This record gives sequence, C-alpha cells and structure tokens, in this order.
Amino acid sequence: MEKTFVREFEQLTVGELYDILRLRAEVFVVEQNCVYQDVDNNDQAAVHFSTFVDKKLVAYARVLPPRASGQSAWHIGRVIVAATARGNGYAKGLMNVTMEYIAANNTNKLPVLLMAQTYLRNFYAAFGFEARGEEFLEDGIPHVNMYLK
Repeated sequence: MEKTFVREFEQLTVGELYDILRLRAEVFVVEQNCVYQDVDNNDQAAVHFSTFVDKKLVAYARVLPPRASGQSAWHIGRVIVAATARGNGYAKGLMNVTMEYIAANNTNKLPVLLMAQTYLRNFYAAFGFEARGEEFLEDGIPHVNMYLK
C-alpha cells in the first residue's frame, strides 16, 4: 500500500531525512553520474513529498514555496523514483499530491516552475506544464524549463 507524506523540514524524522538523502544520492549522483551539491541549503525551507510502500521510500519531490525561494513562484524539484520502483505509477501519484498541495496553498495564483530533464517533458505536460526556452545542460543532462499553464 502506497502512502505519500507531506512534511515541512522540521517535521521530518531523522529516518525519513536519511531515506530522502540516500534516494537522491542513489538516483542523481550514482545512477545519473552527476557530481553536484545535492544538499544545497534549500531543504530547510522546502516542503517534502515522500511516497512509501511497505515502509520503503520509493518516490520523492520537494517544493520551494515562494517564501522559501525568495521569488514570486513555486519551484518543484528533486522529483525521483527509485530504480526498483519505476513503472508502477508512483511518479504520477506523487505529482498529483504535489499539485494538489500547491493548488490548495497558492492563494495568490503565483507561477509554478520546474526544471525537467528533457526526456520527461511529456510526463510534466500531462500535469499542465509547458516548456519555455531552449534546452540546456544541467550537470551534463539535457533539461528544459517548464511552467504551469
């Protein structure tokens, strides 16, 4: 049974934070072979979305609300699914919860942004995002900026 938790940084347990950082390192650093500073001082201001199946973290995303990003937009990032859990719809379920959270809290109707790996453009388009601008390399991986229509 899958369950997605929505937590502010201070609400995360030590175990949850460890699982999140471990999964992010597994996917972004090891699997995608990107050497970058994942722990970037944004986690403390972010809202964390963690999907667990049988007490195992299978999917994760973080959202930087406008107050956290210092900008007048919501930023979705670090969207991942564990390699062993892909193809089960966890990313879609996670994004549904994420988008519901933003819709409920975006009272000023501010923009919602994300930097998508280019191959996921259609995935995010299904949630109403559209690509804007040219494709660019971020840590050696093609990305595109996407905005909620």
